[in-house]
Amino acid sequence: MLGTGRRRSRGWATPAGALIGAVFLAVGPATKAAAETAVSCLIACPGGGPATVTLKRSIYTLSVDPGTHLAAWAAYRVTRASIGKSPRRKWRRDPDLPPAVGLAPRHFKGAHAALGTDRGHLVPLASFAGTGAVQTTNYLSNIVPQKSALNRGPWAALEGAVRRLARRPGVTGVWVQTGPLFERAMAPLPAGRPGHKVPSGFWKTVAVDTSSGLKLAAFLFDQETARGADFCAVRFALPLARLERRTGLDLFGAPNPVAGDLRPALGC
Repeated sequence: MLGTGRRRSRGWATPAGALIGAVFLAVGPATKAAAETAVSCLIACPGGGPATVTLKRSIYTLSVDPGTHLAAWAAYRVTRASIGKSPRRKWRRDPDLPPAVGLAPRHFKGAHAALGTDRGHLVPLASFAGTGAVQTTNYLSNIVPQKSALNRGPWAALEGAVRRLARRPGVTGVWVQTGPLFERAMAPLPAGRPGHKVPSGFWKTVAVDTSSGLKLAAFLFDQETARGADFCAVRFALPLARLERRTGLDLFGAPNPVAGDLRPALGC
């Protein structure tokens, strides 16, 4: 069972690498070869899975699956300096995606009324409102149809916990990987483009590199999760190996890193 106290922050070390401002576009199998230089990723970016279009930006790396027209995964690093007050959302189709891939604002029309979904961010707006690239989080490549209850409940609470951790003294970065899961058929967006899919769930890994070693937490939420659910609940936590089996992704490279439990540092 998870603990209820908060772990004090001591001796957090700085992972190698610094944010860069380039945009990288690649089409091909989702291997780690092209992604390992991405500073959004700790150790390695996710690999495996279907062929994707991978975008490397100054504040995140994101890989879009043409088969679902949604991101297969996104990776980013939250720091004290990157956090800010969320600006007004300006939804845009991702200008760096091929025309046949991804969604546009019109594809989300009527989705909330029909399905109860929000335009949910994979890379959170507030976590990068302190940067000059925050509006790239509103590109629809970074947006998923996510039920309002989940988006405004435990998902938002976990994002807030990540930001609180990033603000703690001595913490120089919190590394996150996240994406959708497609384990059962879901009703499509009423105005969605042909072939798109609505996720049945969402996953997230949160990691920090400390003087005593890597600390990691992995979470998985069903699309129908209640708004009042606690993201710290045992049912949302799972071992990294099990998450990789569920997603079909190699999340940190092989072999997987040996890591301590980060959940206490997230308030669990």
